[in-house]
Amino acid sequence: MRSLFTAHSDFSDITPTQYDAAYAWIREMGLLGNVKSRGPVNCRVFESAMAQSGVPWFRDADLLIRGPDELPEDALRAAETLGLTPEEAYGQVSTAWGKVDTEERSRIGSAGELALLELLSESAKGRVEHVAAWSDGYGYDIFVDAHQHSAHLEVKSTVRTGRLTVYISRNEYETMLRDPAWELVTVRLTPELKIRAVAAVPRDWISDHVPSDRTVRGRWQSCRLDVPPEVPVPGIPSIAPMLTQTAPEVLRVMPVS
Repeated sequence: MRSLFTAHSDFSDITPTQYDAAYAWIREMGLLGNVKSRGPVNCRVFESAMAQSGVPWFRDADLLIRGPDELPEDALRAAETLGLTPEEAYGQVSTAWGKVDTEERSRIGSAGELALLELLSESAKGRVEHVAAWSDGYGYDIFVDAHQHSAHLEVKSTVRTGRLTVYISRNEYETMLRDPAWELVTVRLTPELKIRAVAAVPRDWISDHVPSDRTVRGRWQSCRLDVPPEVPVPGIPSIAPMLTQTAPEVLRVMPVS
C-alpha cells in the first residue's frame, strides 16, 4: 500500500476513515494489481485519476487539449498535488485518453457491427455474413449478397451525436479503391447500444481526405477522419435493391428534398 504513495509521506496526519477511503479508491483504479510497475507512482496515479474522473472535457481531450498550456485547471491542480509538471501531466492525459479511446472504440465497434448484422439478417434478401468474425484481412466487415447485387460494408460505430470520428486502415482504403461493392457505413447507437441511425460516407469524400504518401519511403497505414454532419447519406445505398418491403426506415436511403 505504501508504495502507491510518495516516499516521504508518513500518513501520521490522516484518520483511519481517510486511509480506508484512499485504499478503496486505489483498488477501484486497478493500481493494487500493478504495484510492481516500473513507472513513477505519481504518473500512474494521475493517469488513472484522469481516465476515471468522468470530467466532461476528457472525452474530447484529443481535440480540446493540444499542449500543456491547454490543460484544464482541475488537471493542473491534480498534477501539482502529485508533483508533476504541466508537460508530464499532458503526456499522462494523452496516454490515458488513448487507452480509454481504444477500449471504447473496440466495445462500441463490436456492438455496432453485431447490431447492424442482426438488422440486415432480418431485412435483406439473400445471404448476410459477418466476415470480420473470420478475418480482418477482407477490408470490410459485413458481406451481403442477393441475386445480381452484393455489398461489402465496412462498419464504423459511435454513441456520440455531435461528433463523428472514424478510423480507416490502409487495407480498408485500398479495398475501397478496387472494390465497387465496398461502402463505409456509420452506425449511431443509443447509450444502450441499440441502433439509432445508419448512414453511408461517400467514397469520393474519403478519397479527398485521407493522407497522401509524399515519398516512396513514407506510407500511411491508418488515419482518423472527422466527418462533418452534412457528409453522411442516411441509409445504405448499396443494399437498397436487396431490402425487403418490411425493412425499417433506418436502412433506407432517404430521397433528397
